[in-house]
Amino acid sequence: MAANGGTRAIIAALAANLAIAFLKFLAYFLTLSSSMLAEAIHSLADSGNQLLLLVGGKKSERAASPEHPFGYGRERYIYAFIVSIVLFTVGGLFALFEAWEKFLQPHGIEGGFWWVPLAVLVGAIGAESYSFRTAIRESNRTRGTQSWIKFVRSAKQPELPVILLEDSGALLGLLFALTGVGLTLVTGNGVWDAAGTGMIGLLLVAIAGALALETKSLLVGESAGKVDLERIRAAIESDGGRLIHLKTLHLGPEELLVAAKIAVSRSATGEEIARAIDACEERIRAAVPIARVIYLEPDLHREAAAPGQDPAGAAPGP
Repeated sequence: MAANGGTRAIIAALAANLAIAFLKFLAYFLTLSSSMLAEAIHSLADSGNQLLLLVGGKKSERAASPEHPFGYGRERYIYAFIVSIVLFTVGGLFALFEAWEKFLQPHGIEGGFWWVPLAVLVGAIGAESYSFRTAIRESNRTRGTQSWIKFVRSAKQPELPVILLEDSGALLGLLFALTGVGLTLVTGNGVWDAAGTGMIGLLLVAIAGALALETKSLLVGESAGKVDLERIRAAIESDGGRLIHLKTLHLGPEELLVAAKIAVSRSATGEEIARAIDACEERIRAAVPIARVIYLEPDLHREAAAPGQDPAGAAPGP
C-alpha cells in the first residue's frame, strides 16, 4: 500500500510540474522575470526528480541475485539521495546565481505582458496545491498518529517524504515569486524580483539539505521502528521463548532483516531446537510481514554476564 501510495503521489506531482514548468518558461520569455526563470528551473528539476523516484522504484523490484543476495530494495534510497543533489544544484544554486545576477543589474518586468507571470503563478499555486493534497492523503495512510516532522524523519519509504518536502517547498517558492514579481510591478524596481529569486534559492538549498540528511541515514542502514521492534520481541518471547539479543536492518522500505539470539533449554534435542526456531520465524513474520529475512541463533541463557558478554548473559552475536 505504501509503495502504491508513493507512486500515485509521484505521478500527480510529475503531471503538475511538467505543466507548470511549461507555463513558467513561457512567462519568463515574455517578461524576462528572474523569479519566473528560477521557478521554471525549479519545476523542471522537480519533474526530473519525480522521474528519478519512479526509476528507483522500478529498479528496486528486481529479484535477488547471487551478486546481490538481499535484493535491490535500497535502490529507492539511492535515487532519493540523487534527488536531493539535483534539487540542491539545479534548483537552489541556479536560483541563487540568478538572484545575484539580477541584484547586479536590476530591471523591471519587461514587455506588455505584465499580467502573465501573475496569472501563471496563481495557476501554479492551484496545481501544486492539488499535488500537495495528494501527497498528504497518501501519507496519512501510513503516518498514523505521528507528527508531520516525525513522519518525514522516520519514514522508511523515501518517496512520500520527498514529495511532501518538494511540494511544500514549491508552494512557498511560488509565494516568494508572487511577492517578488508583484512588488516589482508596483514599484518598477527589479531588486524585488531578485529578492524573490534569492528566497527561492535559499529555500531549495534548505530542503535539499534536509532530504540529503534523511536519505543518507537510510542508505547507511536503519533499524526497524519502535513498534515493529516491540512486535518482534513479543513474537519471540511468546509461547515460552526468551530473547537474548536482537538486531534489525531495513534492506529496503518493505523488507526487513531480523537477526536474533534466542535461549534454548540445555536438554533440548537438535530436532526440538529446529522446530522452535521454525515456529519463532512464523510468529515474527505474522507479527511483522516485512520481516522477510530472518536469522535465529540458539544459545544457552546464563544468569550472570561474564566480562565481554552482553547484558542478557550470552556472548555477543556477530
